[in-house]
Amino acid sequence: MRSLLFVPGDSDRKIAKGLASAADALILDLEDAVAQDRKQAARALCAEVLSQKPAKLIFVRINAFDTPYAVEDLAAVIRHAPFGVMLPKCNGAADLQRLDLMLETLEVREGIAVGHTKVLPVATETATAVLNLTSGAKLPSRLYGMLWGAEDLAADIGALSNRDAAGNYTPLCQLARNLCLLAAASTGTVPVDAVYTNFRDTEGLRVEAQDAVRDGFTAKAAIHPDQVETINDVFTPSPEACAHARQIVAAFAAAPDSGAVALNGRMLDRPHLRSAHRVLARAGNPAA
Repeated sequence: MRSLLFVPGDSDRKIAKGLASAADALILDLEDAVAQDRKQAARALCAEVLSQKPAKLIFVRINAFDTPYAVEDLAAVIRHAPFGVMLPKCNGAADLQRLDLMLETLEVREGIAVGHTKVLPVATETATAVLNLTSGAKLPSRLYGMLWGAEDLAADIGALSNRDAAGNYTPLCQLARNLCLLAAASTGTVPVDAVYTNFRDTEGLRVEAQDAVRDGFTAKAAIHPDQVETINDVFTPSPEACAHARQIVAAFAAAPDSGAVALNGRMLDRPHLRSAHRVLARAGNPAA
């Protein structure tokens, strides 16, 4: 999976546009994108979309546990078996365990295989959440990945901005980003880079996506369909990267008992082989 596109859960037009886009997954948003008096209408529309069994992977972002809407959100959509649920304002393992129990109860009620519904938390929206990324607590097996974000985090701690004068993330936000990446890697789940809010700045998006790929993220969220093409392009391994990865695999295959091999004037060891296999796996089916 490379791209996850947020779409308002109460807009049939934007949902249709999202389904027709090249995004690998849609996030039907019942939280920030939907006004309080539109929550029920959004639930009904998302349930209708899910009932049509779209080919695209669908996550539903429910409202946070500190609102009165989360339980109603889950009850409305789980019966239609979405691929996953996104939990905003996730403060750590306790929230994920709570969601896991709620999902298991609903899956049993609806005759859905327990564990079918994956979970993708927004893992850095509060100071508590960031600190808990290092807790090492046991997490549910249905955990699919972790998305980091800086907008709500800045508001939670009272920061005036999440970027500096040059447009780069502040050190605090970089810390949250890096901890989220490490937490996802340590749990063997998908690390998802934050949205790039200036959807008209294609070059800025490309640079940020390239930085994310370099650092180890394998997907990026989008807030506008026009961002999807750039994200997919950056997160799909290039022919040159694939050719280099195949060279690495071939070099180790030719020396199966060696811990390191020479290639193009460089010494490579087993971690390079693991990275090469990951590149080739992503290239084989980028949307998987």
